[in-house]
Amino acid sequence: MEWLFEPQNLVSLLTLTLLEIVLGIDNIIFISILANKLPKAQQGTARKLGLLLALVTRVMLLCGLAWLVTLTNPLFHIPALFGMADAHAVSAKDLILIIGGLFLIGQATKEIHDKLENEEDASGKRIAPSLASVLIQIMILDVVFSLDSVITAVGMVKDVKVMITAVVIAVIVMMIFADRISSFINDHPTFKMLALSFLLLVGFVLLLEGFHKEVPKGYIYFAMAFSVGVELINMRLRKKRGTGGTVHLRQAYKD
Repeated sequence: MEWLFEPQNLVSLLTLTLLEIVLGIDNIIFISILANKLPKAQQGTARKLGLLLALVTRVMLLCGLAWLVTLTNPLFHIPALFGMADAHAVSAKDLILIIGGLFLIGQATKEIHDKLENEEDASGKRIAPSLASVLIQIMILDVVFSLDSVITAVGMVKDVKVMITAVVIAVIVMMIFADRISSFINDHPTFKMLALSFLLLVGFVLLLEGFHKEVPKGYIYFAMAFSVGVELINMRLRKKRGTGGTVHLRQAYKD
């Protein structure tokens, strides 16, 4: 374990762990929203299993760095269309980002529609998904989120042991706070809608990156932080005024 306490490795570990936690926030939000659709007794299990799956996916990708590099090799080219100067090369990584982005946009749109329309089955009760179906959806998105996380790790640190240690610590921290984040999102319907909007934004960014249109992450995080700040101010104002509209909204959006 001496390598861990070398100054360079320690600084890299702390920096990467913080970045992994930040990059994992959207993953926690998605897992929490899906898990909250399950019966109360299964929600905690789904969140923990979802984060464990994310950990396994990240470690497997880090252990297969040689294979990960090959994901950037072009599989085929799209002819120059719609004013493109050159043919567009599409790699396996691009396909993963495009499919993942479309999946995330589709899921977030469906969740927003369900919250607004409050769809129910013929008996008047909401149809609850199974634990297996929720875990399958989480696994699909874990691959996309893990790819982004691992690419960040590879770009920052050269030692695989440091990368894996940072990922493990980040997932443990996320597990500790996942239940609190989930409860907060579930108890504040406007925050749940805001979280779904974030997922739409992340899905759109993934789609752009799949077509080699890079969007600086700082802009995305600033927009998210600004939106959260505005919503926190609104929450304080609503609490001060003590309006009954908040209770009505909460009831309308709850699953």
